[in-house]
Amino acid sequence: MKLFLLMLFWLVLFVLCWPLAIAALVLLPLIWVVVLPFRLLFIVGEGVFALVRAILLLPARLLGHKCKT
Repeated sequence: MKLFLLMLFWLVLFVLCWPLAIAALVLLPLIWVVVLPFRLLFIVGEGVFALVRAILLLPARLLGHKCKT
């Protein structure tokens, strides 16, 4: 459904202003490549915070505390 709406939006943009539509078609993959490292850093950061949380809560879990999350 998301792809259909994106394609419909692009077709409307192509009819109204074709140079902008062509520029979007060329620039969106480039923007995706630029943003990709930041997405990977976000995923790694979430993993690091989960690891630190697990390490900090390990003594409580060993003592039998039931975690609510």
